[in-house]
Amino acid sequence: MGGVAQNVYKEMMNNGVEPNLVTLNSLINILCKQGKVQEAIVILTRIFQCDMKPDVFTYTSLIFGHCKNSDLDSAFKVFGCMTKVGCDPTSVTYSTLINGLSKEGRVDEALSMLGEMTEKGIGPTVYTYTVLLTNLCRVNRVKDVSHLFADMKKRGCRPNEHTYTGLISGFYQSGNMEVATGLYHKMLIDGLVPNTVTYNILINELCKGGKFVPALKIFNWVTKRGSLPNIITYNEIINGFCKGGFTDKAMVLFNKMLKEGPSPTLITYNTLVNGYCKQGSMENARRLMDLMKGNGCEPDAWTFTELISGYCRWGKLDLATSAFNEMMERGLTPNQVSYTSLIVGHCKEGKVDFAMSLIERMEEKGSYPDMQTCNAMLNGLSKEKRYAEVEKLLGKMEEKGLSPNVVTYSTLVDGLCKNGDTQFAFKIVDEMIKKGFPANLITYSSLIYGLCQEGDVNDAEKLIAEMERKGIFPDEITYTSIIDGFIMSGMVDQAFSLLKRMVSMGCKPNYRTYSVLMKGLQKKHLLVEQRADAISNRTEKDITFELVSCLLVRMSENGCEPTVETYSTLVRGLCTEGRTLDADHLVEIMVHKGLSPDEEIYNSLLIAYCRNLKVDPALEILNAMASRGYEPKLVIYRDLICALCKADKVEEAQALFENILVGQWNPDVIVWSILIDGLLKEGKSDICANFFHIMESRNCTFSSQTCSILERELSKDDKSIETDCIADSLD
Repeated sequence: MGGVAQNVYKEMMNNGVEPNLVTLNSLINILCKQGKVQEAIVILTRIFQCDMKPDVFTYTSLIFGHCKNSDLDSAFKVFGCMTKVGCDPTSVTYSTLINGLSKEGRVDEALSMLGEMTEKGIGPTVYTYTVLLTNLCRVNRVKDVSHLFADMKKRGCRPNEHTYTGLISGFYQSGNMEVATGLYHKMLIDGLVPNTVTYNILINELCKGGKFVPALKIFNWVTKRGSLPNIITYNEIINGFCKGGFTDKAMVLFNKMLKEGPSPTLITYNTLVNGYCKQGSMENARRLMDLMKGNGCEPDAWTFTELISGYCRWGKLDLATSAFNEMMERGLTPNQVSYTSLIVGHCKEGKVDFAMSLIERMEEKGSYPDMQTCNAMLNGLSKEKRYAEVEKLLGKMEEKGLSPNVVTYSTLVDGLCKNGDTQFAFKIVDEMIKKGFPANLITYSSLIYGLCQEGDVNDAEKLIAEMERKGIFPDEITYTSIIDGFIMSGMVDQAFSLLKRMVSMGCKPNYRTYSVLMKGLQKKHLLVEQRADAISNRTEKDITFELVSCLLVRMSENGCEPTVETYSTLVRGLCTEGRTLDADHLVEIMVHKGLSPDEEIYNSLLIAYCRNLKVDPALEILNAMASRGYEPKLVIYRDLICALCKADKVEEAQALFENILVGQWNPDVIVWSILIDGLLKEGKSDICANFFHIMESRNCTFSSQTCSILERELSKDDKSIETDCIADSLD
């Protein structure tokens, strides 16, 4: 627009047409909106050359341009010049300056400008108030917001949808979710219709806070009103579901996009791939990439990077390497994250030499390792006690201008402590502090772990006190390390005292914490029926249910009354160890104490029952979950259906499958998770083919990629009839 306007202006000048003030003002305004203030000043010079006087529009445009460029000093110089020549500012002028100040965080000066404005009899507009209110919310000045909002209404300035959107956004950003949600409802009561920006903010912030149900309700309400969500809305809620571990639910929205629009973008696909990778569903991540290609959206470097990182995170290094090679074959350049993921993955598996070869490969390709990559390599080398190579890499880093940072030092300290070289680790920490890098949580946790492993619990406890004095609060790993240290030293009472302190600090114990404490109770012969001659031969996994009960009693005695979260952690751990009966007993105790099982407890029991083919209690748990409004994830449905089929209860499995089809699930994901990863992997190809036909009869629509995958998998079992039927659905 600016280029066109300038060309017209030049043409006018060349043709001898003298522009008037309106024309020149329009050009200045256009240039200032683009931040091209210096070019606008050239036009201002022309105004003076033509014996014209700049008016309020001229000055306000220049003020806007300077504010856009965050040059408030120049903006106020123009404002001073304007008032000096007798050109009175308008509400737009003041609003522009107030906006500029607010965006720079100078809200008190902005409030002063508002006061000056009203003293001069210039009425603030809705925009003026909206700008200030939004920025006051962001800095959590709730009282000021309240007063200003009241002043706005008192002056007869009615808030509009932009005002409410600004307030909602500001309060969410400052962490006041309840106030923000309340404003949304107030907006509706006032008869204002939220716009797409409002909905996007609400959905995004609700998802960030883990409130997916209300986020989805708003999304569905928008759709029912006929306001089609845009791509930003879809990507926001899909991102929220994926981050919360509900990628299968995000895939329902993805399916809606494919059917009704807007079409998924590269961001949509990459978000979903990342979601599956984070929850360990690597097969689905790969299938989604195939689906992506089939839909005409080519994977980029980040798509492959997500896949490579996921494979490495879950220990599938061969597949990570294959994805890396495929990425190279496609002409995509691996980034630092791709290399770092591979290096971390191979170091974890003890394949340090291969990790070193990757760094050499990076350099051959002209991509030098960054700090994060080098730190990952240092971690691998230090854990293998290859200190000469650590020094060599540190020297190479210095040559490349990569000075060790706090992560570098903490990485070395961690490796040393885990190898029993805690005293040398303390020397590294001293050097780290001398170079201006204060110890962080990881540094302290590593040192505490090392000291506890060496039996030096007193010094470990002193380090915790030192941490807290410096405002660094231990996490569950740090606390568990020192609790373990107390237990190894036979100091059970001190271990429980530390547990109380841990809980009072808001740090949640994990199953490892409780297991360590139960190990201590076992050693101290605190169980009446425990046989002394059996103690030395028992491991943590052999702990009897009496130990669990004793743990709960000791917690209560030490002022740590077990909560639902305590029971949930214990049930999950017991189920993971295959101790389903103990988990059942624990739930009975919990209910007897008046506590209701949460969703995690139900899920843990359901998975354990399925693993042990206890299908009847599994179905009871499923019904109990439904009555409380809990819905299992698709992988849990898969496990239950497979368990029912193994127990020769195919009719019940089919009834459950048909019930799933009534729910909100993506048909492709049902095929991937239940039919392919479930029934086919269990060798139930006949049931798999039957269930696919049921889906077809219900008019479920599948992608051609999914049909091809299923056809290929069925053909391995020589199910020619079924594969022919599936092939027909591709036509």
